[in-house]
Amino acid sequence: MASSQSKRSAVYSSDQTAQTLSDAASRTNIEELRKSLPPDKKLMEGRQYLVRKSKRKAAYWEHYLEYLENGKLRAECKFCEKTFAADGNLNGSKNVKNHAEKCLCNPVNKDKGKGKQTELLFQPGEGDKDSEDGDGKLKYGTVNLKEVREALIHMIIVDELPFKHVEKAGFKYLMSVACPRFHIPSRTTVARDCFQLYMSEKTKLKELLKNCQRICVTTDTWTSIQRINYMCITAHFIDNDWKLHKKIINFCPISSHKGEAIGKAVEACLESWGIEDKLFTVTVDNASSNDLACAHLRRMVQRIGCVSDGKFLHIRCIAHIINLIVWDGIKEHGVCIDRVRNAVKYVKNSPARILRFKDLVQKANIESKSSLSFDVPTRWNSTYTMLDTALKFQRVFSGLSLPDGVGVKDNERPPESNDWKKVERLVVFLRGFYLLTRRISGSLYVTSNRGFFEIAAIYDMLNKWEKNVDEDFQAMAISMKKKYDKYWGNVEKMNMLIYVAAILDPHSKLLVVEITLTDMYGKEKGMKLANDVKDFSYSLFDEYRSLYSSLIPQSGQSGDPMSIDPNEDDHIGGGSDYMKSLRDRAKRLKGTGGYVRSEFERYLNEQLGAEEEEMDALSWWSINGHRFPIVSRMARDILAIPLSTVASESAFSAGGRHLDPFRSSLTPKMVQTLICTQDWLRTKGMSGVDIEENLQELEELEKDFQNNNLDDDVVYVDSMI
Repeated sequence: MASSQSKRSAVYSSDQTAQTLSDAASRTNIEELRKSLPPDKKLMEGRQYLVRKSKRKAAYWEHYLEYLENGKLRAECKFCEKTFAADGNLNGSKNVKNHAEKCLCNPVNKDKGKGKQTELLFQPGEGDKDSEDGDGKLKYGTVNLKEVREALIHMIIVDELPFKHVEKAGFKYLMSVACPRFHIPSRTTVARDCFQLYMSEKTKLKELLKNCQRICVTTDTWTSIQRINYMCITAHFIDNDWKLHKKIINFCPISSHKGEAIGKAVEACLESWGIEDKLFTVTVDNASSNDLACAHLRRMVQRIGCVSDGKFLHIRCIAHIINLIVWDGIKEHGVCIDRVRNAVKYVKNSPARILRFKDLVQKANIESKSSLSFDVPTRWNSTYTMLDTALKFQRVFSGLSLPDGVGVKDNERPPESNDWKKVERLVVFLRGFYLLTRRISGSLYVTSNRGFFEIAAIYDMLNKWEKNVDEDFQAMAISMKKKYDKYWGNVEKMNMLIYVAAILDPHSKLLVVEITLTDMYGKEKGMKLANDVKDFSYSLFDEYRSLYSSLIPQSGQSGDPMSIDPNEDDHIGGGSDYMKSLRDRAKRLKGTGGYVRSEFERYLNEQLGAEEEEMDALSWWSINGHRFPIVSRMARDILAIPLSTVASESAFSAGGRHLDPFRSSLTPKMVQTLICTQDWLRTKGMSGVDIEENLQELEELEKDFQNNNLDDDVVYVDSMI
């Protein structure tokens, strides 16, 4: 054996072999070699690569580059950075072959199943799956380690976990049991993988945005725990398959909350995505700075070209206006609200009081799954939830020893029977606004077609409450009506696209809009307003016709010379000739103003069938859009308009969870990476991260523990006075 090894060494060290390899390296065409590499592979600077005249016989060598290093032959993987000694006489080829079959970066191995861990999985039998008697069997399964790593990054982003989660003992133990062969990456590697996934998903989204017709934007600003001002920009659009999309396209620091700074930041964002020429509307709240921001963006779209010269670009957030209207009303009932709030606070601030409260609920036989909740004084909808819940436990509060007596302020005294009566009526009054706000705040379904009718519903509610016999509620309705009139009292102040959106809903169209306007303003004024809306709709249709008529297939504009077939009896008498000429003239009218306008009229006059009544607006357009090529273009743009900024505001909730007091060191770039990628990865209908436990479920679980004697060692201390 020793002599054999010596023989091989002698062969390799011969001057002839070394010179042959050196000559091959000097003749290598580097440019040709680069062309044979995968797209993301680059040649290392300084390496002396070589290409053999006669290729090696083993197939796995095609995955390697050969090069000389200090006179010795080595092989470099084309798909990763690993290298191996490659002289067949001295080193053998086992390492080279094994790596070629297991390299996770090589796309061939993914298809072959290499790099996978084989597992034995138990598959239930045909019988009852919950029964132990069911026949089962073992089957083979495989785990792709690369896919496990991708799933890990997906989990970190979607579930808002810290990067160091992968370094925790519990997670390491879980992976050692579930997938022992998986190499857990470090938190630095996880952060790097998150950014790579962000860039990959951003490329996909750019392609999607490139093919959309127009986009509508919502934006808002937020100050983080780091004292950094962030701005969120969300794009809303309907694709060619009539699917509504909501995508966060930016979550970045902003230098100032001034309007000009906001406008420039939005413009820069749109330009970076290459969609500045697709901007249709911007939905913002009623801050004065947003008026300046929209003015800046209007000038931008006017330079590029836009629909209606950007006149209707600015959309005011309806949810924000409702918030202002409601607060003007409920301040009239501040005392009774404060008393209920203090009663809830008194109970919630002590675990012993909470237990006492639950005991009284059981004794009173109150069947309610609701639990007491605090409100956020700046959010009236949370105040409504607090009052609605507390009202269900009115009898229980009367059995508690709430603070009272000398030194207690009037608005901090226990709620009296009169207070509860006011709260009861207030809850009924606010419920309509609460449900309305929820309807228009959705981002996964179309809301613009509801906007006008929701505004009309508010008008109807306030009119009824203005005639209420209760003077307190009458005063509240009058106060709210004044705020309503400030924003929606004058129809001319409203964005006309709100009316057109209602018309483009096949369930309402122009007739329902006319009826609603006459109900609100009387027959004379209502019909005048309806005619204004109709005229604007037709003018907008004409504008879309001029934009898109050239893109829609049309029949020929000119007729062919008349020819007569002597074998056709239909020409005798000339009647059929006249009908044929009418049809030809009708065909030639396609693409002209008279014919195309009739498309809009056909849409307005067409009745829905019984099955179509059950369809939502987008489903109807996806089936019937081809029959109305111009009107469908209008619908694709206008129905995508969001009526609230909730889509952007909800991103700040995620931002607050990412930048909590324990993770306040994330850089703005990484914050944007995590929040944007999380939004892109979430499938439609997937709920957001809920960090609060369901109290009702926990209470039911506690009862199970008690019934099964699992809490014998738990000691409860009642400190009630």
